[in-house]
Order: sequence, then C-alpha cells, then structure tokens
Amino acid sequence: MNATVLAVALCLASAVTYAAAAVAQERLARRATARSARALLGNGAWWWSAGLNAAAALLHAAALRYGPLTLVQPLGALTLVAAVPLGARGAGRRVAATEWRGTLATVVGLGLLLLPASGPAPDDTLTLAEALAVSGATVAAILLLTARKDPRSGLRHATASGLASAVASALTQTVAVAGGRGGSLFSVRVVSVALLVVVFAVGGMLLSQRAYRGGLGAPLAVVNLANPLAAAAIGMILLGERLHGGALGILLAVAGALAATRGVLLLTRTPTGSPTGPAPVAARSAVPVPSGAPVPAGRVTA
Repeated sequence: MNATVLAVALCLASAVTYAAAAVAQERLARRATARSARALLGNGAWWWSAGLNAAAALLHAAALRYGPLTLVQPLGALTLVAAVPLGARGAGRRVAATEWRGTLATVVGLGLLLLPASGPAPDDTLTLAEALAVSGATVAAILLLTARKDPRSGLRHATASGLASAVASALTQTVAVAGGRGGSLFSVRVVSVALLVVVFAVGGMLLSQRAYRGGLGAPLAVVNLANPLAAAAIGMILLGERLHGGALGILLAVAGALAATRGVLLLTRTPTGSPTGPAPVAARSAVPVPSGAPVPAGRVTA
C-alpha cells in the first residue's frame, strides 16, 4: 500500500477514535467535572475517554511513521468532522445546518491541503540537539503565553496547548521513523526524545483542560489552528518537508487553509444542547475535541 494512503487511513481511524473520546469529554464538561483533577481521576467516564485518547494517539503515531508532518497534522481537524454526528447523537438532536456547512468547508479545505502536502514517507528525523532546541523554545513560548493569570487567559492556554501537541507530534515522528529503520529503541536519542513526547503530550492535555474552563468554542478553534501551523513550521524548517506543485501548490495550500479555517470556526460556533434544554454557558461548544491533540492531528497526541 502507498505510504501516503496508509498515513491518511491511519489518520481517519485516529480522528474517529478521538471524536468518540470527545463525546465523553463533552459530557464531563457539562457537569463541570473537568474543573477538579481529583474529580477527573475518580471518574470512570474520564478514564474511558483517556483510554480512547491513548488509542487514538497510537494511531496518530503510526500515521507519522508513514506520512510527513505537513500531511498528518492538518488531518487532525477531521476529529471535528467525525465528532459532529457523534456529538449530535449523544445530545439527542439533529445536526444543524451550520454544522453541515462547517463540515463541508473543512473537508474541502483539507482536500486542497492534501494535494500539495502529499509526499513520500518521512525520511529525515530530528537530531537530539534539534529536539532539545525545539523543546526549549516551545517551553519558553508556553511560559510566556501562560505567565499572566486572569479569567480571560483561555485563548493563550489554547495556543500553548496547540504548540505543545505539535512538538509532541514532531518528536513522535522522530521516534517512529528512527525505530522503524531497525535502529536501537534504547539509544540515548530515542529514549530522550520519547520522554520529551510524554512531557509535551501530557502538557498539551493539561493546557487544553485549563483553556476550556471558560468555554470550549473559541479555545477549541485556536488549538486546531495552532497545532498544524506549528507542526508544519517544524517540518519545513528542520525536516526538509516541502509543499509540492510550485506556485500552484502554494495557492492550493492557502485556499485549503482558509477553507478549513472557515469550517473549523463554523463548527465551533454552533451551540450544542440537550433535548431538555440548553447546555450550561461554560460548556457550550459546537464540537468537542479531545484534550491535547493534533488535530488530533494531532495531537499527538502521541
């Protein structure tokens, strides 16, 4: 099977799994369960959603073994598309017209992005020095974004979550590709990068959890935009990934990015509600997505 086709298939499976986790997390958010770490750890539904997130993360990591960051990360937004019908069914309602428009815009945008982004299986990986440099710069950016503590810091925490998840994906690709070449999985580089993956994956989850305290809509959109942009920057600057097709490829990528952005915003602006009444203000969101993830492209999510 072609490496690109396999990467896309794994991304689709990851997106559906993340979407299932998102439905469970959205229900927890409605009950304000996510506001306390102790309440989360003592809640069986949260552990169920965490297990789904872990499975989705493994699928995402496998996709990174066969596809470049510029291809895999944008596909993480398909979590939103998969979560639309799942979320509506869980709430006992029909999918709204705005949600269908957002879904269509997202799919069309991702299709345009895939044309110039599709390339051979990843060949280059981050050296240990590059991995440490990227990690250090990202930690500095996260600290800068989250330094101020105020009730309106949700978007800053969402941006920080997107950055953390993007770096986790880039580091995961290094572990997956390096290990897949028959190299030692216990080398200093692989073990060190794997530990960094855990740090950024968990950090991205906690940052997004903090971002959603004031609501899910706007922070959700920021996470889904920051993640693929940061991952694409890493892929192009350090891994030699390029858009194909010359000027036409760039135009297609820009048009796809604009369409996908419009779709994401439409999806996150649609309020959800149960059959018995509207959702609490703090829990309103168009489409829930799992914490930390590329969208998941993310996500790594692993």
